[in-house]
Amino acid sequence: MLKKILYKTFCIAALVAAMSFTAPTGSVTITFNNYVGSSLLKLDNTTYKNELGQTYTVSKFKYYVGNIHLKKSDGTEYVSDKYYLINEEEAMSKQITLTNVPEGNYTNVSFTLGVDSLHNCSGAQTDALDPVNAMFWAWNTGYIFLKIEGKSPVSTQPGHLLEFHIGGYMQPNNCIRRINLTIKNGMQVSNKTMLHIKADVSELFKTPTSIDFAKLSSVTDLHNATTIANNYADMFSIQ
Repeated sequence: MLKKILYKTFCIAALVAAMSFTAPTGSVTITFNNYVGSSLLKLDNTTYKNELGQTYTVSKFKYYVGNIHLKKSDGTEYVSDKYYLINEEEAMSKQITLTNVPEGNYTNVSFTLGVDSLHNCSGAQTDALDPVNAMFWAWNTGYIFLKIEGKSPVSTQPGHLLEFHIGGYMQPNNCIRRINLTIKNGMQVSNKTMLHIKADVSELFKTPTSIDFAKLSSVTDLHNATTIANNYADMFSIQ
């Protein structure tokens, strides 16, 4: 009888210990660094060239990322369902900190560029999705996924303006793109970990479609939006 009591007590103690065990976690800060080719993006005063040799400047560049997945080498995932607005004008917006990430070796990061259909259909929201960020289309109650503005001397728009406001989640004009990046040599999460992701503006205007600013300098609705979305699908890389 005593042995049975001791055995049951041991089992209960072991179960309580197992239930109270919390796997160690850390944080991952993802920094989005915006570039044009090999040069860090500078707003307003720096002139760049597209693939066709047409010059342009950038005055505004921002985009939504969300539904971030970090995948371990064993296939398990950490998932964040939040949305973040990366804005070149706001340095702090370019850093995203994910907390309570289980420690281990991570080999892949993926995220959505854009805003999913559920959030598009939920009307104006708060935080990153607040309309105060000027990324919400009142005319179709949907979000602008990526906005870039600037100027080019070949643009036929008033003031030689360039404006690409890309959005839309319904087929055949779905501009949501899932970005999937392999972390070369892996990323060991322990305590505080850093991950740097490069976003190359020049990719917006090339591959698979070269954008001629003399012919296409403004996209602010569904017309030609997927052309730009297909270009920005490969805009990101791990640094």
